Amino acid sequence: MKANYQRSGGAQNLNAMIQQAQKMQEDMANLQAELEEREYEVSAGGGAVTVKINGKKQIQALEIAPEIVDPDDIETLSDILVAAVNEAIKRVEETSAAEMEKITGAMNLPGMPGMPGLF
Repeated sequence: MKANYQRSGGAQNLNAMIQQAQKMQEDMANLQAELEEREYEVSAGGGAVTVKINGKKQIQALEIAPEIVDPDDIETLSDILVAAVNEAIKRVEETSAAEMEKITGAMNLPGMPGMPGLF
């Protein structure tokens, strides 16, 4: 007994999905390279500390206003530095996630509307 299979364009849909996924993967690789080249500047402590960071989360520069350097209060300076670096890293991550979401959220496959977090 032979099974009766009807073709409803399933192979074409699968091929289209594969092509769309490959295009998305290419777009994501290009975007990732672009994001790694970006530079961000974040200030903390009312501008007392400025951190410049790239998209690879590597600190490029750290500027400290001389007036906040108090040898008797290193703890405050340390707290401001930590806050600035953490905020810089957070900005890189949020920007990267938002930009990637534009690509992954746009992928809309039949029966699978948007697949954020897939890649």
